[in-house]
Amino acid sequence: MKIFLDTGDVEAINRANDTGLLDGVTTNPTHIAKTGRKFQDVVKEICGIVSGPVSVEAVAETAADLVREAEKAAQLTPNVAIKIPMTVEGLKAVPILEQKGIKCNVTMVFSATQSYLAMKAGATFVSIVISRLDAVCNEGDILISDAVTIKRNFGFGSEVLAGSIKTQNHVLSCLRTGVDVVTIPESLFFQMYKHPLTDVGLAQFAEDWESVPK
Repeated sequence: MKIFLDTGDVEAINRANDTGLLDGVTTNPTHIAKTGRKFQDVVKEICGIVSGPVSVEAVAETAADLVREAEKAAQLTPNVAIKIPMTVEGLKAVPILEQKGIKCNVTMVFSATQSYLAMKAGATFVSIVISRLDAVCNEGDILISDAVTIKRNFGFGSEVLAGSIKTQNHVLSCLRTGVDVVTIPESLFFQMYKHPLTDVGLAQFAEDWESVPK
């Protein structure tokens, strides 16, 4: 399972990337706005840090406008992936962009049928929004399982991406289900390294080491 960082914070991306375990980044307009910097500058810097895909939002309503916005963003750097909304017009844009070699990340997917349509359209990534769905009906785990099953049943090449992940239990569900990618905040990324018994064991080893004759 790949791990993406969900942020526009360049320092956070550098910290996670330094571990050698980061596979990509997802951003959104809110993340970029928080930086107070120009969109192009932030995206270029992020893409210079990570070699994997960096998802950025195409903000438009029609397929033609989405394609134009996506093409502009794709010119910034080769590892950009374009976030496309889960709409009729969005899915019209997906095959056009994918045929041009521009990776699409279909976002705001909240149902199994939506995930099927996004995969059928040929999107590189299909983003399942777990926490928002859990807040409404507590079926985030069911949806990611359904999406993985649909991918396997029909042999789609899309990667199932689980987003809006807030807890390690969400990550565990994704690992058990066979999700292709999770995108998580920096805090959760580093929480994955931690367990109380690890700390206790390491502290005991350090204490015992001090008693070993040198």
